[in-house]
Amino acid sequence: MLPDDDMTRARRLGSGDSGQATRARRLGPGDSGQVTRASGSHGPVLLLLHGGGHSALSWAVFTAVICGRINCRVVAMDLRGHGDTKVQDSEDLSAETMASDISKVVEVLYGDAPPPILMIGHSMGGAIAVHAAAANHIPSLLGLCVIDVVEGTAMDALNSMQSFLRSRPKTFKSLENAIEWSVKSGQIRNIESARVSMGGQVKKQEEQGRRAGETNTIGGGILEEEEEEEEQEGEEQSNSKRLKEEEQERQRSSVFEWRVDLSRTERFWTGWFRGLSALFLSCTSPKLLLLAGVDRLDKDLTIGQMQGKFQLQVLPQCGHAVHEDAPDKVADAIASFMVRHKFTDFKEGFLC
Repeated sequence: MLPDDDMTRARRLGSGDSGQATRARRLGPGDSGQVTRASGSHGPVLLLLHGGGHSALSWAVFTAVICGRINCRVVAMDLRGHGDTKVQDSEDLSAETMASDISKVVEVLYGDAPPPILMIGHSMGGAIAVHAAAANHIPSLLGLCVIDVVEGTAMDALNSMQSFLRSRPKTFKSLENAIEWSVKSGQIRNIESARVSMGGQVKKQEEQGRRAGETNTIGGGILEEEEEEEEQEGEEQSNSKRLKEEEQERQRSSVFEWRVDLSRTERFWTGWFRGLSALFLSCTSPKLLLLAGVDRLDKDLTIGQMQGKFQLQVLPQCGHAVHEDAPDKVADAIASFMVRHKFTDFKEGFLC
């Protein structure tokens, strides 16, 4: 359970309330461009990249915790085709395009002199972080943290991914229903994070047209003369029909669906993950790999870890969304990693 002040900050990140806790910004003209959510005022920047189908809100609780541990700034962005981000070609989710997006976001935020940046990515976001780092898109990169994604297990999982996506509910009766499902299914095991995060994964279903029968209503209140009894019967039927239509409209307007149809992104999956281990090991910056289980290591990473090419930390009893299930443990691991490499300091009064 988060302390009250940390939970308040997490909710503010999710709700977009003003203040130091978070600042939401759209990086583009009008209603277009990438959406970022920022927290903190000084120190190195933690650039957070979410997993497929998620949004920047998946980092809300983690952000509240990490900002209480170390001196840092946090920028969490909605990747292309996700969350509230709107770009010209939202269906181009190739690794190259999304890695380039990260470079452009950093340039818009900080110009030619970006501050020291630690990139942290979960799942798909972890893969994109590796691609961006390997392509030197972030010249001020301090280090790289990848959460629960390695090439071997990711490539093996692709064969069953469509079956998994088909097994999920297509719609939810309400946001609360979606939150309940996410926790009961184990997608997110932390109810506090789910309450903020699921708002970035689902949205209200758009109305597909005018209400059925709306154009067939009697116009102008003109009725032919009928017996009073027949007129009352007709009014009752009309009222009953109207109430039924209003109830149908209410139910339709409250239906929530997934923001991202992940099944349509299949053509990009291989590009995200193939060659990822070699790319990760080739990055010269200090690296941290956080996994939910040691069995996720593939051969290349096992050898690299034995050679001391990166720091490995396993956080058991977590699902795939490690940073949501155990935000305290992830924050502790990243804070210790950054302090050990002298990227920042623990906050005064924080007992590590």
